[in-house]
Amino acid sequence: MKKLFFLTLFFVPLLLISNIAQDIPTSEIKLKVFGNCDMCKKRIEKAIDIPEVKYAKWDKHTKNLKVIFETTVSSDSLQKRIASFGHDTEKFKAPDEVYKKLPKCCLYRDNPKTH
Repeated sequence: MKKLFFLTLFFVPLLLISNIAQDIPTSEIKLKVFGNCDMCKKRIEKAIDIPEVKYAKWDKHTKNLKVIFETTVSSDSLQKRIASFGHDTEKFKAPDEVYKKLPKCCLYRDNPKTH
């Protein structure tokens, strides 16, 4: 009986939390994000690896980033985060000092070839 009581105390709150989290609306967008390689892909996806982002995948050939995110954050805030990691987006340019610190193969402005 004690075991059942403790299990109930543990799992009921988890079920309640998961139900609350499911009620947050999400949005899906495609963004143009500039980069060249698999290192860029890791960096871009890491830039928006936050709890509100449920899915993020960047394609180095098309330069498209598909994102599914909770509507508690905005597309602009996600693009600003990506730019702060050194990658230009449709709306925001990465700061030059951050861009210049990227590995040589990732310098998409100077060498736009995907590899």
